[in-house]
Amino acid sequence: MFAMRPATADDIPAVEKVILARSGWLEKRGLPSWRENAAELARQAENPDGDVWVLAEDDGRIIGCTTVQEQTPPWGWTEEELNEPAHYLYSTVTDPAYRDMKPGTVMALWAVDRAAQRGHTWVRRGCHFPGLVRYYEAQGFKLVHEVQRTRTAVYLMGRRAERVTDMEQRFGALSDPAQTPDL
Repeated sequence: MFAMRPATADDIPAVEKVILARSGWLEKRGLPSWRENAAELARQAENPDGDVWVLAEDDGRIIGCTTVQEQTPPWGWTEEELNEPAHYLYSTVTDPAYRDMKPGTVMALWAVDRAAQRGHTWVRRGCHFPGLVRYYEAQGFKLVHEVQRTRTAVYLMGRRAERVTDMEQRFGALSDPAQTPDL
C-alpha cells in the first residue's frame, strides 16, 4: 500500500526519476520543466530537516514527492496570514504514469489532514501557471493572492486544514484503482 513518508538520501534516484518523467510530460505539452534542475531537486530528499516527503509503496516504489514547510514564506501574504499556523507545500511532483489515479490529490489531502492533526489552520501553496491554479482549485484550494515576484506572477493559494477520514482508502486506491474513492 502507498503512504507518505519522509524522504531519505536513498530516495534520490527514484525522486529524480519521477521529476524527469514529469519533465517529459510537461515538455510534450510545451510547458517549462525541471529537467535542468532534476538532480539538484532530487538531492533535497536528503534534507536533514525532513521536510521532503515521498509517496511510496511498501516495496519502495515512489510515485510522488512534495516539500512541507511549517511556515508560510514571508512574501505575498498579509501579516495576519503569516501569524496563522500553516503548512506550506511546494515542489510537488508526481509520476505522470499514475495521473489517472490522482496521486497529487491524495498528497494534497494528506497534507490537509496532517496540518489538522498538528493543530494548523491552513495548508498553503503557490504556483506560476493558471493551469495549476485550476488543478489546485479542484483539490479544494482557493486563490488568495496574485503577486508579482521578480518577472513572474505567483498565485498564492490556501485551503483550511481539516481531518480527512478516508486517507487509508485513498492510499489503497493508488495500488488498486478499483478502490478509487470519489476524488
